[in-house]
Amino acid sequence: MSPQRSNRANLIEGTLRCLDKVPPEQITARMIAAESRANLASITYHFESKDNLLTEAVIEGLDRWLDEVGARLSELSAVEPADRYRVAGEAVEATRERHTHLARLFFGAIAKAQHDQRVRDLLAAGFARTRPNVAALLGLGADQAGEDAAGLVLSLFYGLLLQTLLDPALAIEGGRRNRAHARLRTLLPER
Repeated sequence: MSPQRSNRANLIEGTLRCLDKVPPEQITARMIAAESRANLASITYHFESKDNLLTEAVIEGLDRWLDEVGARLSELSAVEPADRYRVAGEAVEATRERHTHLARLFFGAIAKAQHDQRVRDLLAAGFARTRPNVAALLGLGADQAGEDAAGLVLSLFYGLLLQTLLDPALAIEGGRRNRAHARLRTLLPER
């Protein structure tokens, strides 16, 4: 018999299912409780507020999105980092539309973090955990330079994601992305 998920975990799962169905601004606490099969008061008990629950759900959702990309990369055991990066970009492109609501909620959490220390701490911890994971997935190394490179990759990912949310015509995909990276490499002479 498998262990039951906690009520807290059920609320996060329910919130992620809500995000799959409706935009973040349409999600209500009652909707989350119904989707989670949880008592409405459990949101306040576990998270203090619906907004805090949404923030924790967005971090979990982003981790899962990274896991999706990682699953595609797991098939490429002996491929060079440049190829891993290309395949990761393709995986993000293939899954981005499905995660639009999650991305919108993420950028809302970033805006909220400017005046909410709890949200800032949650997001910062998520980035600190994600950098080494991205470095490992892309074969960038487990040292500081590898984690820094992963931070730059995440900056590119989130920057392009934001631009694409604002206007899908701003997406830089496939061959365009590869040519843009080649152009950027001209800024960094070999040493």
